[in-house]
Formats: sequence, C-alpha cells, structure tokens
Amino acid sequence: MRIIRALEAIRASGQKMSDFLLNKERKRDFEVIRFSIDWPRDVLYNRINQRVDNMISQGLINEVKGLYEFRQLNALNTVGYKEIFQFLDGEINQNQAIELIKQHTRNYAKRQLTWLRRYSDLNYLNPISDQPIFDQAIQTIKKY
Repeated sequence: MRIIRALEAIRASGQKMSDFLLNKERKRDFEVIRFSIDWPRDVLYNRINQRVDNMISQGLINEVKGLYEFRQLNALNTVGYKEIFQFLDGEINQNQAIELIKQHTRNYAKRQLTWLRRYSDLNYLNPISDQPIFDQAIQTIKKY
C-alpha cells in the first residue's frame, strides 16, 4: 500500500517521495487561517452517536451488503463498513456492530482533535454561541 501511495504521489506531483518526507514548510502566496469547531466533548460524542443511529436507519447495513463482494478492498476498511462486515460474517451481533461504530468514530474524532492541537494558530469556533459560526469565522478573518 505504501509503495502504491508513494508512486501515486510521485506521479501526481513530479517530486520524489523523500521531498515529501522532509516536511519542509512551503512558501505560499497567501496566508493560511485555520479553523476548528470547538464542540464540547459530551455534545460531540452525542452527535456522533445520533449520526450513527441515523446511518443505520437510513440503510447502512443494506449498503454494506451490496458491497460485500468487495470487502477485501482497502477503501472499504473504514469505520462503519468494517464493523458491519463483522456483523454480516457472524462475528458480532448487530447491536455490537452499532456500538463499535460509535466507539470507533469517537476514537477517530479524538485523534483528529489531538492532531489539530499541533497548530498553535488554530482559531476555534463556538457552535453553541449565539453568533453563527460563519460570522465568527468572518470576524476572525477580518483581524488578519
């Protein structure tokens, strides 16, 4: 997989993979302004749980059944699909699959938050504020 990814990167960019790995910061003709929506963790986790329930009620299991013959593809080794494949294989029951999707999605969200913390210039937007997120972002942009 890594070799394929490296070859794709080389083909798309014309650069050697080692150039990417050096992690040099590139000069840009513009300023990057980073944003993150700062959900309280309990609200975020409840939203994730509700989203998974909605995905199930809107046919996730049937969608995965339709992809079953392709389950070996790496693109289908994702949160949601892999747990439903486990259910379809009889390894776990449906409720366990749903709970695992919720847990793995929450884990993924936590890793994303950890990754974002590396940016010291990150601007957090408050989704619970009376001020819409869009207005908060515009107000931040105007400071630059």
